[in-house]
Amino acid sequence: MQIKTIYFATANEGKLKEASAILGIEVLGCGLDIAEIQSLDPIKVAVQKAKDYYLKLQKPILVEDVSLAFAALNGLPGPYINDFSKALGNTGLLELLVSKSVRSATAQTTLVFIDASQQEHVFMGKIKGTIAPAPTGDNGFGWDPIFIPQGHTKTFAQMTDAEKNTCSMRALAFQEFKTWINLSNFW
Repeated sequence: MQIKTIYFATANEGKLKEASAILGIEVLGCGLDIAEIQSLDPIKVAVQKAKDYYLKLQKPILVEDVSLAFAALNGLPGPYINDFSKALGNTGLLELLVSKSVRSATAQTTLVFIDASQQEHVFMGKIKGTIAPAPTGDNGFGWDPIFIPQGHTKTFAQMTDAEKNTCSMRALAFQEFKTWINLSNFW
């Protein structure tokens, strides 16, 4: 039996673990230093990142781009969430909303898989939620301590991995990818 392996453009162990658990296959990380284009369109960002990774690796690659849009800030930070998080941290992100009455947000994961023929395949998971009043929980990574998915009372960081994998935007995108790859002739 052939071992099924996907190369995922990340060095983040948490993301690799999550992806492997959802897909049920081996997911190998390959974090390269790739310049990311700046755009408010997360699909455009993810597609270009995937193309750039493919050019360097010359093998099928899965790329992710994450967006967190605060309704009170007209969709910002959006696809710039990683830069905002690095600069401000979760406490600083919360400070952006301190004078705002609306705390709703939309989290989106865009996955792009480029196959051996350099064909792009786009998969997306999007969920609504609320920004917590304070960082809560120790599980997960990034802004998990401040995002409460709609229909839940816990932040992602308060959830077990199994709980998070049933409701996260990443889980939705990976389930869509898993369905496609199992139906395709990739293997």
